[in-house]
Amino acid sequence: MSIISGSLIVILLHQWFIKFTDVNIVILSRNPALYSTNSLVHAATKRGHSVRVIDHLLCDLVIKRNQLELYYYNEHIEGVDAVIPRIGSSATTYGAAIVRQFEAMGIYTCLKSDSLLKARDKLSCLQYLAQQDIGVPLSLVINNQMMIREMLTHIDGDRKIIKLVSGTHGLGVVLSESEQNAESVLEAFMKVKQRALTQEFIKEADGADIRLIVVGNKVIAAMIRQAPEGEFRSNLHRGASSHAISPTSDEIDVALRATKLLGLEVAGVDLLRSSRGPLVLEVNASPGLEGIETTTGLDVAARIVQLVERNAAQH
Repeated sequence: MSIISGSLIVILLHQWFIKFTDVNIVILSRNPALYSTNSLVHAATKRGHSVRVIDHLLCDLVIKRNQLELYYYNEHIEGVDAVIPRIGSSATTYGAAIVRQFEAMGIYTCLKSDSLLKARDKLSCLQYLAQQDIGVPLSLVINNQMMIREMLTHIDGDRKIIKLVSGTHGLGVVLSESEQNAESVLEAFMKVKQRALTQEFIKEADGADIRLIVVGNKVIAAMIRQAPEGEFRSNLHRGASSHAISPTSDEIDVALRATKLLGLEVAGVDLLRSSRGPLVLEVNASPGLEGIETTTGLDVAARIVQLVERNAAQH
């Protein structure tokens, strides 16, 4: 009995130590006013941590043999215990370089630079996932204008989704209603030297997709987003509705396998429900928190901060 009580005391003390030990956290974000950044700052300060928001595009690097340093407005950044990167798509390359600098300095970051680059490149991400037997929509990358018509025959049906590889938030996404229309869209993208993905249209998804939030190898929140009438894109800022769901075991399994494959500890995994099972649309390495938190009522930011606490203490 005394052994059990002693073990319980140790566990409680450890939990108390993690909760109330001040962790010096840096959040990499271009805008402190963003909902996701604000939510993370609030969650970290609420748990007694020191937190600072730094614009990664204004960071300067010193790279020498066995000496890597980082400066922000000529201030030498040191004494940091953990980093929460919030890297937007327009700042991926340099943002990854900043994350890599923190990694090289021996500081824990909940998003690794290599994982960010893997997930952000839509084409490479689809290749990684498909190679590991994870369901994805049938996709084409057509690089030879002379082969457009022949390549399109790989996808059954008239309807096809054409999206720019570099597009985000539903921008650069077109629903083609016919083969001729698809050819015209692809030719237009090629003319302006924009690489595009052509994907099958999943009719049974009925204009909806599912977002699962993974934190520390667990799915902690999930919602379904339904496109409004006359729209096929289910982005919330385009008028889609959303509500919380309990994902199926298959959906959870796919989300966890995808994030593990990409080396992500925090991610948003977007899925389509199809007749052949869940299909991964995208894996977001810096998922927005506003939609999922307001839809589910869950404090996702707090779960991310708890993950950072645990790993910073062990780093």
